Amino acid sequence: MPRQAVVTGLGFITPIGNTRAAVTQSLRAGRHGIERVEFLHNPDLTVKVVGTIKEFSAQTPNWREWSWPDEYDIPREALRGLSPHGLFSLCAIEQALRDAQLENAAVTDGATGLYCASAGSTLLAYHHVHRLMETRGERCGPLSVVSSIAGTLNFNLAAHYGIRGAVGGFVAACASSSHALGCALDDIRLGRQKRMIVVGAEEATAESILPFAAMRALSTNPDPDTASRPFDTERDGFVGSCGAVAMIIEEAEFARQRGAPIYAEFAGWGQAADGYNVAISHPEGTGLYDAIQRALADTTLAPADIGYVNAHATSTPAGDRSEALALQKTFASPNARPRISSTKGLTGHPLSMAGVMEAAFCSLALKDGFIPGNAHLQNPDEACAGLDLPRTTLDEKPGIVLSTSSGFGGSNVALIFREA
Repeated sequence: MPRQAVVTGLGFITPIGNTRAAVTQSLRAGRHGIERVEFLHNPDLTVKVVGTIKEFSAQTPNWREWSWPDEYDIPREALRGLSPHGLFSLCAIEQALRDAQLENAAVTDGATGLYCASAGSTLLAYHHVHRLMETRGERCGPLSVVSSIAGTLNFNLAAHYGIRGAVGGFVAACASSSHALGCALDDIRLGRQKRMIVVGAEEATAESILPFAAMRALSTNPDPDTASRPFDTERDGFVGSCGAVAMIIEEAEFARQRGAPIYAEFAGWGQAADGYNVAISHPEGTGLYDAIQRALADTTLAPADIGYVNAHATSTPAGDRSEALALQKTFASPNARPRISSTKGLTGHPLSMAGVMEAAFCSLALKDGFIPGNAHLQNPDEACAGLDLPRTTLDEKPGIVLSTSSGFGGSNVALIFREA
C-alpha cells in the first residue's frame, strides 16, 4: 500500500481569527476580517480596505516596537532576524505544534521537514536598501538579507526549531503554499520524511499591497462589507490581506502510532501551468482544469466524487471568470455538482499564504462537518451558471474536498482532502 498522509495540526494568524476556535466561528457565521485603512497617510489613494490581523502590532521595521499576545514567548535572538510575517509564522507554528500534541523538541529528529511560502518582506527590504543608499553603502543591518528576502521564513524558522529534515521555500505567487503542500505530500509518500511543517505568510503594508493597484488588480470599493465578493458581477478586484497559517502533515501510520489527533487525509494533488500570460489566467481556465484533472488522477477519483470545492477565486473580474469556466468543464456531468465557495470573501487575498490557509479551512470543515458559504455574493457572474454557490455556511459534511490555487505566470495547483 502507498504511504498515506494526514493533517494532524493547524495554526492560524488570520484576519478572521488567531485560533482554531475563532476561525471556525468566523467561517460558520460568515464574519469577515476586512477593515478600512489609510496607507501612507494619503486619503486620495484608491485602496481603502485590507484584511487585518488583530492582537498583533508589527507595522514597523524595528522589531523592538512590535507587540503580540502574551501566550507566545519569543526569544530576543529569534526576533532579530524575523520579518513581521515571520513573527506571524512563528506564532502559527507554535499553535500547530500544540494542536498536534508535539513538543518543540520532537521536530529536531531529522524525520521532520519544513516548507515555507512567502514573497519576502518588502517593508524590510525597502528599509534596509534605503539605509544603505542613504549612507552611501556604509551602513546596513547584519541580518538585513535573512530578514527580508523570499527565503526569510525557512532561514529563520528552520534555525529556531532546529529542523534537520528537508527545508525549502516556495515562490510561485498565489500558488506558493499549495506547491509547498504538494511537495510535502510527495516527501511523505516517498518515505523521505515522516512529518512536514508547511507554513505560508504575508504582510499587508503599503510596500506589499499598493504595487497591485498599479496593475488594477485591487478593489477600489471602500466598504469592508462588500469589497471582497468572489464570483459576483460587481466584483472589481481583490482585497489584500496578511497573516500566517501552519499545517502539520504526517505519514498516517506514524501519526496513529503516537496517538496524534487527525483532521483529514491529504489524499493527493496536481499542478499545471497555463503557458499563456505573465499576470492573467488563461481566459478559459485551461491550466487550472488540467491541474484538477491531475489531482483527480492522482487519487483515482472522478469529478462526481467531489462534494465541496474551496475555490481560489480572489474577486478579480478575469480570474474568477477563468476559474468558473474551469469548474464548469470539470463538473460538466449531471451527477457531478459539488458545493463551491471562496472563503476570500471573509479573509481577503493573502497572496502566497492563500493555499495553505484554505487547505487548513478545508481540514476544519472535514473535521467539524460544515461547508463555508460565499460571503457577500449577491449576483453570480453568468460564467457561474449551473454551479452550486451557497451564500451561507451549510451544516453538512463536505465529503471529498478539492482546494484550488492559481498564481502569476499561470501556475495552478489542486489539492484533495477527505475524511481520514
